[in-house]
Amino acid sequence: MNRVILIGRFTKDVELKSTPQGTSVCTFTLAVDRRFQKQGTERQADFISCVAWRNTADFISKYFRKGDPICVEGSIQSRSWDGTDGQRHYVTEVVVENASFLPARKNGSSDGVPLPGEPGPVGMPGGGGFAPMDDDEDGLPF
Repeated sequence: MNRVILIGRFTKDVELKSTPQGTSVCTFTLAVDRRFQKQGTERQADFISCVAWRNTADFISKYFRKGDPICVEGSIQSRSWDGTDGQRHYVTEVVVENASFLPARKNGSSDGVPLPGEPGPVGMPGGGGFAPMDDDEDGLPF
């Protein structure tokens, strides 16, 4: 199975282009924070190359700018070509199939994932907007 989900920030503004046949395409790089941070050091990030096509490319180029958080879903693709310099070039990138808005971060990590103890969207780490349950007799919240 080849599926990838990334949460990151745009490293620069997205530029929408078209193929000679008129198909929309945009390429961009996401800065994705690594999950763990060594004590006493700055958080490390990976810079992931992405490409989106057609309506997804139109959506991303219209609504996102440098520094904006985004969640993308797609697959990893590797390709190669011979450059004008006679060298063989290789690239591995995420082919984006779905893209979603994330709330802008005011503090903490820049990956759009809430810090421990912060409320977050349902299904996200950090509480998901659910209140902690008190231990009562049967453990049911109703």
